[in-house]
Amino acid sequence: MLRPLFAQTADPSQYWLLALGLVGLILFLFVMFICVNFIQLWIRAYLAGAKVGFIDMIRMKLQKLDYSTIVQQNISLVKAGLKVTPQEMEAHVLARGRIEPLVKVVRAVIAAHKAGMDLPWRVATAIDLAGRDVEEAVRCSVNPKVIDCPDPTKGRTTLDGVCQNGIQLRARARVTVRTKLERLIGGATEETIIARVGEGIVKAIGTAEHHTDVLKNPSMISRAVLDNALDAQTAFEIVSIDIAEIDVGDNIGAILQANQAKADLQVAQANAEKRRALAVATEQEMRARVEENRAQLVLAEAEIPRAIAQAFRDGRLGIMEYYQLRNLQSDTQMRNAIAGVSNGGERPS
Repeated sequence: MLRPLFAQTADPSQYWLLALGLVGLILFLFVMFICVNFIQLWIRAYLAGAKVGFIDMIRMKLQKLDYSTIVQQNISLVKAGLKVTPQEMEAHVLARGRIEPLVKVVRAVIAAHKAGMDLPWRVATAIDLAGRDVEEAVRCSVNPKVIDCPDPTKGRTTLDGVCQNGIQLRARARVTVRTKLERLIGGATEETIIARVGEGIVKAIGTAEHHTDVLKNPSMISRAVLDNALDAQTAFEIVSIDIAEIDVGDNIGAILQANQAKADLQVAQANAEKRRALAVATEQEMRARVEENRAQLVLAEAEIPRAIAQAFRDGRLGIMEYYQLRNLQSDTQMRNAIAGVSNGGERPS
């Protein structure tokens, strides 16, 4: 039986050569893929002095990170004289989940370094992870920011205080602050600065004996406020407090005195009305007692005829004695009528 021609001429070593050729082709394609995707970027990093290897770029590629941006930002840091490893930058991108925060952190670190401020990469990334805008913080630290006090967006345009003489003063201040990077994490924000400065201005106005003293020297408010260390535990350092406007308001002392006088008048009227009502009630009570006594007198007088009748029946009183009593009563009534005296012994009104 004849064997196939291929089986007759085939050599086992040819299979090994074919396998090696396939492996070499795969390696060649893999190397070409790396060269096409990474060689140009690697050359840029190498020439800039950034230590970014192929393994680092492949790892970032497998993690679906924008390795090109990370390498370019690392080159920027190296050119600025800062040493930050690609692994640290990669960790921050993975922590935030986006590439944009990395770019802002890099710009902030470079700006702080060029301005002579100490902002390590670890602190900058911590500030960014805490939710603060680290680039804006560095910008505010280099170029101090001016804050209006009070904040006009909150609905108030002036801070109102009352001097000891009762005159109201309405002030508006402008606070210049600079960011303190070391206190940015956990430090209070602008709202706290505005609230503390407003409290200090109102207190300074309240301690002034006369409003003309404040109008003559508005800087006394600034000095009094700055002496209280209002920027403690905040993310800012107060550079200066300037009184932009101060006006005279109402005479609060006179208004309070007038209101107090009205209140005292109402209290006095209430007390007088109370006493009048008590007097009326007492008068009515006395009249009731008089009527009660009169009723008792009438009842007592009604007993007299009964007593006389009983005296007649008992024989203790005679007819002549009764007439003499009646004559005496008539004579007494006549004398009283002539004298103008009532039956009670008093002259009629």
